[in-house]
Amino acid sequence: MNSNVENLPPQVLRLVYKEVSALAADPPEGIKIYPSEEDITELHTAIEGPEGTPYAGGVFRMRLVLGKDFPAVPPRGYFLTKIFHPNVGHKGEICVNVLKRDWKAELGLRHVLLTIKCLLIHPNPESALNEEAGRLLLEDYAEYASRAHLLTEIHAMGGSSGALQEAGDGPQPKKHAGDPSKRAVTAGAMTTAGGAGGSNSSTTTTSGTNSSNSAVAAKKKTDKKRALRRL
Repeated sequence: MNSNVENLPPQVLRLVYKEVSALAADPPEGIKIYPSEEDITELHTAIEGPEGTPYAGGVFRMRLVLGKDFPAVPPRGYFLTKIFHPNVGHKGEICVNVLKRDWKAELGLRHVLLTIKCLLIHPNPESALNEEAGRLLLEDYAEYASRAHLLTEIHAMGGSSGALQEAGDGPQPKKHAGDPSKRAVTAGAMTTAGGAGGSNSSTTTTSGTNSSNSAVAAKKKTDKKRALRRL
């Protein structure tokens, strides 16, 4: 999804930055905020499943996307973690009144996050995006709770979704981009590949004599030794 930073007026960007910074410093209980330094119009969060619900024990990653008409138009919300919930569509889209007809510019992002967390406690089957979940909620709560808890166990527990992370440990677009050891391994592999490529070229151009082949083989071994020393 394209960034809307260039489409928002400077005064709106300042207000968004101020609010996101305040959220990151003092997030609502059970919610972690992962601001993006590159795109302030897309806010990643992690919401802890409320106790006493089928989502308890899970951590659900979510994002809010601010459109070019924000704050006149509400942000769009998406669950990134798969969840069985009446008000969450199959693609993660969230249906809640505060993101539609009840939106007011003065409500702010904190109110949106708290409302979405409350939605995990009090689903609204009347505005269901997941019709099956909405039907089970009304007709067979035990089955609904069982399905919701099962998906929570599968998708929202364990690994990076099993506990609220520190802000620095949030979603990373390039997981190993800053790892020196990964860079060293990559560099070594590139060197090895480069050495092999150079050897193949020499072999092709000097394949006329056995002595040339021997020289190329010796060069190849030397290049490999150099590459291994660099790992």
